Amino acid sequence: MRVEVRVFATLRRYLPDLGIGEARVMNVPDGTTLDEIRVILGLPVEEVKVIMVNHLQSDPEDLAADGDRITYIPAVAGG
Repeated sequence: MRVEVRVFATLRRYLPDLGIGEARVMNVPDGTTLDEIRVILGLPVEEVKVIMVNHLQSDPEDLAADGDRITYIPAVAGG
């Protein structure tokens, strides 16, 4: 199945070939979890604080589906 993955802020350093807001299109087997995709991408578990799928917050154990738009977001601070 095919998914689109985006990373933001400090997570971009793990995928330096992607431009700002650019997606990586990936083919993954059926039954792949969001956490397994994180591992494939080389994103450290301690740096990923929020996972969004199709604009809805999701859990790492959730299964990806064909056509999903997945976003990994780090903790962000500011004020």
